[in-house]
Amino acid sequence: MPDVVLVQGASRGLGLAFVKRLIGQFPSSKIIATCRDPNSALALQELVELHPQRVTLLRLDVTDGDSLEAVAEAVSVSGKPIDLLINCAGVLHSPEGLRPEKRLQDVCLSNLEQYFRVNTIGPLMVAKHLVPLMTRRRRAIIANLSARVGSISDNRLGGWYGYRASKSAQNMITKTLSIELKRTHPEMICVGLHPGTVATELSAPFSSRVAPEKLFSPEEAATKLLAVIEKLMPGDTGKVFAYDGSEVPW
Repeated sequence: MPDVVLVQGASRGLGLAFVKRLIGQFPSSKIIATCRDPNSALALQELVELHPQRVTLLRLDVTDGDSLEAVAEAVSVSGKPIDLLINCAGVLHSPEGLRPEKRLQDVCLSNLEQYFRVNTIGPLMVAKHLVPLMTRRRRAIIANLSARVGSISDNRLGGWYGYRASKSAQNMITKTLSIELKRTHPEMICVGLHPGTVATELSAPFSSRVAPEKLFSPEEAATKLLAVIEKLMPGDTGKVFAYDGSEVPW
């Protein structure tokens, strides 16, 4: 049972479901929930009001160095190391026109940059600032929300250049982190997690063809992924796992 969990990207969808599930599943755990705009995160604010001794809400934008430093300072001041870090923030589409590419001619430099800033560079920068504040002498876990479409060997349909590449690069970062952190945090496990198709704003435009039994609610997905996290062993570090515990080739 982790003493301190930090969920990055916790204002909605799967991140919010993680926070809710952690509150119920680990009654003694402290949860640090972060998001880009705490003032508009009404559901998180309600959880803080209901569990003021257990849930802390902090502003964190993975593309903003100042907010990363501020969160690291807040965690450091608390004096309690993080046992479980879950990186949830990701981008697939946006109202501003960001959408997965169907063909080469749809590729756009600014969209590619946005995919990589949030999906790839974001989790790496979070690790840079928070790994020094994670548990060193007992089991600790970094879980980065990945996606099966980031698998190179599993790519059968093509398209989605930016999203696929950003998640594939994220998997490489997870693997590279796992190697370095073994030297400084011997009990650290660093993995990617594929949640399946989850009924959130991120997947909504692309889930109409998904079979009902394969479309998970955020609560279902969070429950499945926490079960995977609980069963992780040191030899699993550097790998990517799906919601059912199977290893995803990358």
